[in-house]
Amino acid sequence: MRFISVLDAFQKWEKETPNQPFLHQNINGSKVTLSYKEAGDQIRKIASGLKSIGMERGDHVAILSKNCSHWIMADIAILMAGCVSIPIYPTTDKETINQILNHSESKAIFIGKLDDYASQKDGVTDIPKIGIEMHGMNEKLGWDELVGKNEPLQDIFKPKKEDLMTILYTSGTTGNPKGVMHSYGSVQFAVSEFEHHFDLPKNPRFFAFLSLAHIAERAAYEFIGLYLGGSIAFPESLESFPANLAEAKPHMFFAVPRIFQKFQESILKKMPQNKLNFLLKVPFINNVIRKKIVSALGLQEAVSVISGAAPISPDLQEWFKTLGLDVNQGYGMSEDVCVSHMNFPGMNRIGSVGQKYAHIQTKLSGEGEVCLKSDCLTMGYFKDEVQTTALFDEDGFLKTGDLGEYDHDGYLSIVGRVKDQFKTDKGKYISPNHLELPLSDNPNIEQVCVVGTGIPQPIALVIPSEGGKDLSQDALKASLKESLDTLNQKLPNYEKIAKVIVMKEDWTIDNGLLTPTLKLKRNNLEKIHTPYYAEWFSKNEVIIFE
Repeated sequence: MRFISVLDAFQKWEKETPNQPFLHQNINGSKVTLSYKEAGDQIRKIASGLKSIGMERGDHVAILSKNCSHWIMADIAILMAGCVSIPIYPTTDKETINQILNHSESKAIFIGKLDDYASQKDGVTDIPKIGIEMHGMNEKLGWDELVGKNEPLQDIFKPKKEDLMTILYTSGTTGNPKGVMHSYGSVQFAVSEFEHHFDLPKNPRFFAFLSLAHIAERAAYEFIGLYLGGSIAFPESLESFPANLAEAKPHMFFAVPRIFQKFQESILKKMPQNKLNFLLKVPFINNVIRKKIVSALGLQEAVSVISGAAPISPDLQEWFKTLGLDVNQGYGMSEDVCVSHMNFPGMNRIGSVGQKYAHIQTKLSGEGEVCLKSDCLTMGYFKDEVQTTALFDEDGFLKTGDLGEYDHDGYLSIVGRVKDQFKTDKGKYISPNHLELPLSDNPNIEQVCVVGTGIPQPIALVIPSEGGKDLSQDALKASLKESLDTLNQKLPNYEKIAKVIVMKEDWTIDNGLLTPTLKLKRNNLEKIHTPYYAEWFSKNEVIIFE
């Protein structure tokens, strides 16, 4: 495969289709569209601006912003200048921002569209800050200022496939965030694998609403968009999201399960399930209803609708299937540019994460861990040789940490984690141990297990101690609520525990929930209780007795 970098791809469309729309920014109720030529002019001037403030080849430059046209332009400008881009989630707290900027050795940062920069500002280190004025960020250096006083960069960086392109920091729920390094070559390989299986139209339309700091979103829209000459639209806000999506009419749509749940809720608010069931059984009318619903979502021209980042309920997939909308689940991780397995168009097996991409090698380890080898794997973790070495087995396969099973047709199902970490339906990794320990400090709690796969927030399953069992139900509730509130005050929003479930049966060696050394068999416990997570989460009470 001939090496073509994302910069080569952008310049191709900039030259061949200069007037084609590239970026659509919804702002203040209107839409600002930039063509490839218009965006390219700003990008080249920003790249010159980076050099003018002392950025050199190989320097690291961060982006802290919600999705917007300037995010994409900043990323391309960083690469054009020969620098390495460091995306940071826009909801990251100041301590983690500071940690990432220091660890990544970032020399400058773009600051764009944010909801609460006031609480984050102190985390930004003493480096040049480039504020994006369109989104209210007024720093000593401004985007418009750099565009106004710099000429377009002509000497654009020409990367080799092995050159470092970006470092992606994980959400950091297992301790310090790890910096996942990717080369220009790994990104091109990932896109080529996608092109092998998906047939998008020429100049496809995309709608980027999940954070571009997440590898799946960035790969699906920025990387694929650049290689295929696509156009990318961005929502203005959560409130305008439905209208912006309906207007964008994307050819591919990627979302986490929670978004599809929200779609379902919005549909059923307008048309109750019993009425929907009736109409879908009526000849001639049923197809009209299906088309009307899918069009209202803005997905009527979507070639592929993909769910990822967390497990999606098979029941939810089946529900959308009755509307004529195939929601295909995929599987990947930051370390492989999210290219591993996919339910490809027309080959959807609900409940699985699909088959492997064409040129990916896979195997299951002795304990059932999914292992991968391909040209889109990470170069390793930045400044962390120990974790990098641990990531690969002796044959060079990446160890995903997920337990999997293949069926006779090669469809993979994820059945658990090698370790205890889990994902909520928001796509956030949660490491339960540091949440369980503070709760176990309560003398009224004997055992605790924090779980939450497939629901928005974690919940805690607890076994009361003998002293706890002697308390009245109200007294035990008050004790547990106090411990919960104390812990949640110290946690970021995505880790806050939503419910405490007081279990009626002890966890013992005899019932298979404890090892002989009295360690919790988390996988066994989850097999029993996972079907109840959503029901418990939906209850109004915070402390629930099983």
